[in-house]
This record gives sequence, structure tokens and C-alpha cells, in this order.
Amino acid sequence: MKKKRLWLIAAAIIAAIGIGFALMIDKVSISASSIALAEQGWRANFSSELHSDAIDKGNIYLTDTEDEPVDVEMTLLDNGKTLEIPEIPTGDYILHVEKSAIKRNFLKSLANSEVTFSVQEEITALSNEEELKSYFRQLLELQKSNERYGAFDEGGGETAEESASSDSAGTEDGGDHSSTNNQVEGVDEADLVKTDGSYIYSISDSRVLITDAQNPDDLTSAAELLLEPEMYARQLFLSGNTLVVMGSQYGIAPMEGKVEQEIAPHISMTSVFFYDISDPTSPQFLRKLGTEGGLNGARLTDGILYYVSNVYPDIWRMEEEDVELRPRIFDSNKGKGFSTLPYDRISILPGTMEGSYSIVSAIDLNDPEKNEMETRGFLGGSEQLYMTKESLYLTAPAYVSMEEQDKDGEAAMDIWIPQLANTEIFKFALDGTEVSFLASSEVKGSLLNQFSMDEYNGYFRIVTTEGVAWDEASPSKNHLYVLDGGMQQVGAVEDLAKGERIYSARFMGDKAYMVTFKETDPLFVIDVAEPSAPRVLGELKIPGFSNYLHPLGEDLLIGFGSDTKLVASKEGEARVVTGGMKISLFDVSDFENPIEKDTEIIGGQGTNSALQYDHKALFTHQEKNLFGFPVSLYQETNGEYIEFEGEGAMVYTITPEGIDQTANLIRESSAQYEDWNTSVQRLIYIGETLFTIANSEIRSYDLNTFEIRDSIEY
Repeated sequence: MKKKRLWLIAAAIIAAIGIGFALMIDKVSISASSIALAEQGWRANFSSELHSDAIDKGNIYLTDTEDEPVDVEMTLLDNGKTLEIPEIPTGDYILHVEKSAIKRNFLKSLANSEVTFSVQEEITALSNEEELKSYFRQLLELQKSNERYGAFDEGGGETAEESASSDSAGTEDGGDHSSTNNQVEGVDEADLVKTDGSYIYSISDSRVLITDAQNPDDLTSAAELLLEPEMYARQLFLSGNTLVVMGSQYGIAPMEGKVEQEIAPHISMTSVFFYDISDPTSPQFLRKLGTEGGLNGARLTDGILYYVSNVYPDIWRMEEEDVELRPRIFDSNKGKGFSTLPYDRISILPGTMEGSYSIVSAIDLNDPEKNEMETRGFLGGSEQLYMTKESLYLTAPAYVSMEEQDKDGEAAMDIWIPQLANTEIFKFALDGTEVSFLASSEVKGSLLNQFSMDEYNGYFRIVTTEGVAWDEASPSKNHLYVLDGGMQQVGAVEDLAKGERIYSARFMGDKAYMVTFKETDPLFVIDVAEPSAPRVLGELKIPGFSNYLHPLGEDLLIGFGSDTKLVASKEGEARVVTGGMKISLFDVSDFENPIEKDTEIIGGQGTNSALQYDHKALFTHQEKNLFGFPVSLYQETNGEYIEFEGEGAMVYTITPEGIDQTANLIRESSAQYEDWNTSVQRLIYIGETLFTIANSEIRSYDLNTFEIRDSIEY
């Protein structure tokens, strides 16, 4: 009996050790796109580091689908986790990876030892359902083998847009009235408020208000557009006599009799409503279009509306039940039902491993009631959007893993951190309503917003932050990259401001300006006149930081952001805290020695403005040198508390001589916090009148004296 008991104990110990050992085994996954373009090569990313001689030893090799070896140049990048094949002929291939290729492979296993991919001359449309399912199955396998992989987002919400650019002059004053503070000249951006010089069109919850502003001493309601249930208006465009209302809608998707109403899928959709406003007092509905997913961004140029939405299909359910994997689209001209995007309008973007679509739609607004909407679906999500009159750029994060180091400096485990991402860039050509993929590239680091991108003289410039500022072992760093028209990198400036991250950027012709921050605000001036050899010309360190940079002529920049100060903590180490809103006037005429010529601090800690996260909140009047923005004003009290004082707007005169407050339109309040309904969202002007627009109120002021003329409540 004793022997039997000892054997049972020994077996239990062995089993426990086996289980513990199995739990210590780390599955190494390989992520790579199933599609590549011949001229751009192909790459595979490993979740664990490889031996530097793995290729030479034949532990990694390539074959065709007939298992015949393929002789190509393969390179292991410095990080030890990225395999690159710079040039490869068109065809179908299999990458083979042996376990011996992986460093410290005793405690690791391969999740997928073979990777199949195709190389094409240009991206092609899908042919059938099986091709689409095959793409998603590959992603599901990757998800199962590597839970840290970030390609699967069950969301589908909106991507916040914050943007500005090279030859843009900011706001294009539309004759005798305001227009939106656009990023690129000639490319209009959607906004909460638009005006045609006689009427103000503004979003208020689930409706659009049309206000007659022809007599600023007697503002009247011209019309209200009540939208459909579950429709949340977000953006407006004006194009001639057409008002475009864009927003998010959630509800049942009737699929032309395929399913019963009770079990019909509920989807989120980007809806676009068109109205004839020939008579603004009686707008006429023309048409409704819709594409599944959340709105990424929209632009209007030369009478053509372009917009991008992101769709996340239910791919995790595809093996268990019959789910629709193609995006749904809607057109009121074709009935009440939804249809699915045809396979020949869907393509896989090269280099992408995303479980989502970027849906790009375009329609000519010369006749929005009858013109066809052209829609293309691209497998590969999008995060930021930048557009010129000829090109559209979409970016997506390419997540990378980071190996945590143990106390002896050896890699202990792989961890996944969302901020650790490179950036994939996809370039599309615009030809009327036709949108076609041109090229793609990947750069190190992640983007702040669309101000981080710019196109000038045929070159694309981009600034990124690599890593995270709080990682002392491997501090963050910032880069600028220059790519040619084919998205090939031709120049770079790397490793700027270690331990900091980018807070704002602006490109002005052949100069780039970049603000980073951790304790002070370095403003970098970078010369990009020679694309192959960009270089830092000057640097200025000051307290605070700028969230948005706006050009004032060729030699001056206005920075809008926050003041900061160092405060001693109980632990003894000083910490950085934000103070009031800060306006800085930078003189960059001497590129090597930029100076902060003037500053203005508004309020105390807690003071904020929509301009700090949305450039379209900036009001400008170029002839009068006026700059205005919404403000919620807070002041610091005794102790560690802040007190709300009021909300409204501030207007400044900013010239090469300095910054001067011109009007304080803040209304004092006894409330503890700002009120969303009365908080100013935008400022515009028509003739000699300034208007402040809130969710439930519009006020008019004399543009010279800033005395109130009238107000209207909704």
C-alpha cells in the first residue's frame, strides 16, 4: 500500500510539473499580410525574437505552392522580430519557419509554422465568398495563437479627427463670411456649423437648425430639420443649394426579405441626408445614402463628397452561424432595404492584417438626387485621414510587441501595449468619384492626428512617436519621414526629444514644426526642402505645450494649448501639472533660433477650449487679424480645488507685434460646471457681425464693438 501511495504522489507531482511546464510554454505567432505588391515586397512580424543566423542556417525558407524552394533575398531587421523580403516576383508562396529559428525556443512553441501569401502587380478585387472567408479565417487563427494581437475591435465607433497643413492658410474666409478652418486649401471639411452668408446651419442634438441671420438685430428660426429616430447628426456640408447632413444611426438592417424583422441584425451606419435649400425656409429632402460602420472623416472638393467609414464584421461568429461578412450599403432611391457591397468592389490592402474594412464612398453633388454613389471596400482598418484635391491617405496602426526584461537583462516575456504601434499608410488616387489604391508603406511610431501628415511637391511627410514616454528603460522618441509619390522612404530625421511625445505638428511649405512635451515644450523647426536630407534647424524650450499650431504669414506661428508648472509632491519629486489655456506667438523667421515673441494665459487649472482638441473650433477674420475660440473658464482657489467661473468665447487680435485681447464674451455662472446646451461650440462672422453658436442658443455681436445685438434660443 505504501508503494502504491508513493507512486500516486509521484504521479501527481509529475503531472503538476507537466501542467506548470505547459503553462510556461509561450506560443510564438507570425503575423503577415496574405497580399503583397511586387514592387513593395513582403514582411512578416514575429511575436518573439529570432536568431540572427536563422536565414543563413535555413531555419527559415521560402517555397512556392508546389513546395519548390524559391531563391529570394530575405533580411532580418534589427529588432530581430521582422523578416523582410524587399523584392519578390508575382506568385503564390509559403514561408516555412522551424522552431530552431526562435531564440530561447526551449520554452516556446510555434503557433503557425507556415505562412501562405500572394504577390500581385496591383491589388485586385475579390472573386467570391470563399476568398473573403479565407482572409478572415487566417485572422482568427492569428487571434487564437496570440491574444495580444490588436487587429480585432468589436467597436465600429467614430475615429476622432483632429487636423492642418502645408500650403493651407487655415480658414478660407468665404468672401464676406466665415468658412471652416480647413486643413488643405480647396478641400472643405465637415463641421458642426456652416453658413452661406445669409443663413446659419447648425447641429443641435438630433436636429439641424436653420437660422435666418440676414438681420442680426432680429435673429429668427427659418426651419428645423428633424432627423430619423436613432440618428445622431455630427457633420454638415454646404455645396451650392445642397445641404449635406452626416451622422451615426443605429437600428435594424432589413435585408430585402432575407430575415424576419424580429431577428434582423442591428447595425451602426453612417447616414448621409441631402436637402435642397434653394429656399432655406422650406428645405426639401432629396435622398438618403448610408454605409455600414462609424464615420472616420469626410471631405468636399470640386463638388464631390468623399467620406470614409470603418466596419468591424462579426468574424468570430462565422464558423458557428451564417453571418454576412460584407459591408451593407443603403440608397433611398433603391427602396427601403439594405444591400451588400459586391465582391468585385472589395479588395485586400497589401501589408494589412486588420479584421475590419475601410469603406470609401464618393458622390458628385452637382445632382445629388440622381448621381450614383461609388463605394469601395478595402480590408484594412483606418484611423487617421488626410486628403488633397488629388490624393487620399488613410493610416492604420500596426501593433508591435515589446519584450519585458528581467533583472539580468534577459527577455522574460512578451507583452502587448496599445501605444506601441507602427503606422501603415495607404495612398489612393482621386479621379472624380473613382477612388483607386496606389501604394502603401509603413513607418516606425504612431500618429497623433492628421496634422502629423502632409503632401507637398509630390512628397508625403509624416511625424510619429515611437514607444511610450513613461518607459524609462526604453524611452519614447520622435521621427519625421519623407516618402516619394510611390510611398518609398527617401529621407528621415529620427530619435528627437527622447522621453517625450508629439503634442502638435504643422507643415508649412518646406518647413516642418513639431511640439513635443514631458516637462517643457520643445518647438522643433525642421528643414524638409531637400526630401532626401531633412534636418533640424532650431529648437526652443518653454513651459507649457501647444495642442494646435496655426500659421500667421510665413514667419510666425500661433500655438494654442496649456500652460504648465512643476509642483512639489509629498514623495519629494516634482510633478508637472497643467494650468490655464495658453496662446503663444512664435517667431520662426530665424529658423535656427525660434523665439516665443508673446504669450497669453487664460484662466487657471481646468480652463479648456474645444480648440485644444478640434482645430475647426478656431474662428479667424484675416482682414481684421482676429482669432477667437470657445472657452470654459476655471480659476484655482485656496488649496487643491478649482472653481468654475463661466463660459463663452474669447477673441484676440494677433499680429506680428503681439497678442492683444479684443473681446471677452464669457458669461459668469454660479453653476459648478459648464452647461453643454449653452456652451459655445463655434464662432463665425457674416459681414460686420460675430455669431456664437451653442447647442440651444445663437447670439449675435457687433464685430467692431462686440456689444450683443440679439439672441435666439431653441
